[in-house]
Amino acid sequence: MLYNYILLLIDQPHLKDTNTVNNVAELLMKGGFIMIPIILLSIFSIYLFIERFMYIRKSAVVDQDLIYNVIDELRKKRNEEALIHARNDSTSLGRILESGLNQKGKTSKDAESYMEATANIEISEMEKNTGYLGIIAGIAPMLGFIGTISGVIKIFYNISLADNISIGIIAGGLYQKMICSGTGLIVGVIAYSCYHYLQMMIDRYSILMQRQVNEVIKVL
Repeated sequence: MLYNYILLLIDQPHLKDTNTVNNVAELLMKGGFIMIPIILLSIFSIYLFIERFMYIRKSAVVDQDLIYNVIDELRKKRNEEALIHARNDSTSLGRILESGLNQKGKTSKDAESYMEATANIEISEMEKNTGYLGIIAGIAPMLGFIGTISGVIKIFYNISLADNISIGIIAGGLYQKMICSGTGLIVGVIAYSCYHYLQMMIDRYSILMQRQVNEVIKVL
């Protein structure tokens, strides 16, 4: 009979996928009501990571042609043309250069200060809402432990009422409640990894951006 069931799954792989999804969903639901906030936190963390990843990837672009054109125009004393190149660029670096080149009649030190202030704002925009991932990384495992502890308390309370100790009852109830801890830890690890990956992207861009800005400041 088992052999026939395996052959059926091979012939109809969609049944295998459907059964797997149903089994996972049923297993998660056995964790109790505490699984609801854990699952919501996992969905929110994935959404937040994708949204921040796309924003950082779009903004944190160091265009070598932009730097070359701006430096070339500045060396030719054509500040307006250099400003146009920076203004036409939609990346974070373009806005940083624009803030410095837009200061007509001021010293290079003032332009550097404006670019530094704008760079801090751009970095802050990239880090926006990433702190929630750090919070989820800490909250999700604790929610899992709360679900497990509450389940264990309930199990032993029922045993005290029934005055009957059964390994099957304890193990059956305990494995269901341990699902909370396992899921919470998984969500926490995912959120923690996503948070630090985004921070690595921002730090890497910050270093590259500072190098390029320094080259422009030297020309100024």
